[in-house]
Amino acid sequence: MYTILVCDDEKDIVSAVEIYLSAEGYNVLKAYNGLEAMEVLENNEVHLILMDIMMPGMDGISATAQIRRSHNLPILFLTAKSESSDKILGLNIGADDYVTKPFDPLELTARVRSHIRRYATLGGMPQTTDTLVNGGIIMDDKTKTVTVDGEAVSLTPIEYSMLRLFLQHPGQVFSIHQIYEQVWKESPIGSENSVAVHIRHLREKLEINPSEPRYIRVVWGLGYKMEKIQ
Repeated sequence: MYTILVCDDEKDIVSAVEIYLSAEGYNVLKAYNGLEAMEVLENNEVHLILMDIMMPGMDGISATAQIRRSHNLPILFLTAKSESSDKILGLNIGADDYVTKPFDPLELTARVRSHIRRYATLGGMPQTTDTLVNGGIIMDDKTKTVTVDGEAVSLTPIEYSMLRLFLQHPGQVFSIHQIYEQVWKESPIGSENSVAVHIRHLREKLEINPSEPRYIRVVWGLGYKMEKIQ
């Protein structure tokens, strides 16, 4: 059974989410601010976090930044605001996805299921023993590890899936829509900005100079591709 940590200062929302997720067979842990979330995380095995942004004590942004220092589990933001700036801010500090309140229970559970499946696959159920290599990047898809020029690189599940897609198809141009569908396994539905943010994060971990990327290049008007490097 997978365990979901739900963190929101509105107890009615936490209770409602608990009902939805429990009906899907998930174990639900609860917290009402960022500090409580980190305490729960340190004392329990958690597979995914649903995190509100605006909370007293410690908000979701600060908590996520701290959690990302030592954990790569999926984090989905619950935000009451629809402005793109809030979504981009969340993605910039390490969130994998977001759900805007008021949310559709079916959409919420679908997104949780998708991220849990990806996290479980990357964490403990490898599907191939292939080693993918391009330039100084080596991905061992059996152990789910990545090194760049001999140095280990820690990637989130989304970053790992995105890098694997590029490594499997060097030189091929992928549109933003195609990348989202391949990595998130669903239609973007207005979430295309997530692709650009995660590619920037990936470049920061792979490139010597992220502003002049050697590996993942933009093809203006078309999308992105992985340069094939010997």
